[in-house]
Amino acid sequence: MALRSMLFVPADSERKLAKGLGSPADALILDLEDAVAPAHKAAARGSATAFIAEHAARLQTQLYVRINPLDSGLAMQDLAAVVVPGLAGIMLPKTRSADDIRRVAFCLDALEARAGIAPGTVRIVPVATETAQAMLTMASYTRDVPRLAGITWGAEDLSAAIGAISNRDADGSLSPLYTLANSMCLCAAAAAGVPAIDTLYADFRDAAGLVASCAVSRRRGFAGRIAIHPDQVAVINEAFSPSEAELAHARRVVEAFAAQPDAGTVGLDGAMLDMPHLKQARRTLGLEG
Repeated sequence: MALRSMLFVPADSERKLAKGLGSPADALILDLEDAVAPAHKAAARGSATAFIAEHAARLQTQLYVRINPLDSGLAMQDLAAVVVPGLAGIMLPKTRSADDIRRVAFCLDALEARAGIAPGTVRIVPVATETAQAMLTMASYTRDVPRLAGITWGAEDLSAAIGAISNRDADGSLSPLYTLANSMCLCAAAAAGVPAIDTLYADFRDAAGLVASCAVSRRRGFAGRIAIHPDQVAVINEAFSPSEAELAHARRVVEAFAAQPDAGTVGLDGAMLDMPHLKQARRTLGLEG
């Protein structure tokens, strides 16, 4: 299923959980990590589990849980609680390499069996650039990684990890390390054969800025984006869905190649198109990943 929009919802907030029920987001991420104070972690875990059990069967929205990092001492408690029927996936923060995904996948094998869930049902989306080590191990995603549903990235925790005062330069643009993290997320996701999901746009009141940022993101190759406020979801869904004009052009490209099945290149509207154009057109039409 598509992951154009993934909306964070603090799992310890009954009001925000209830509001999430009406969201058009492709996925809700019930958050047990940064949005939840240490004193509320246990209660948030219970709320997330109850929310999945009560609502998953009637929602089209996929339900994910962002657990606490593997080195926090809380991750295994989180997994043991939230792997119940209806859970679509786990978001794994502060990963160090694809080996962390393999470790969680191994735990999920046993937890799915205990919960009576079909093997392999629960997928994993790692936040793949939040540690310094992760930036040096992105090539680990070129090997087979079980349960991977997508890869996203983040800049805030990475700047804290390296001791940066800010992740932006004086002109407001991302500093080189974070533009590299953005690019490495794209490459790792492509190598793994899964969607790249862009990080959050922090100013949830700036709808115009979000529109412009999503346009850049999609041009670069991202398939979706994290949302931190319900008002961002509709903008993100539209931005990461092909327009009617794009669909019409993609159909014409596919038809042009179909009309000349032995040709490596075809002409269309005065331009020469080759196999990468066909692949992109097929992706736009949902004919390949």
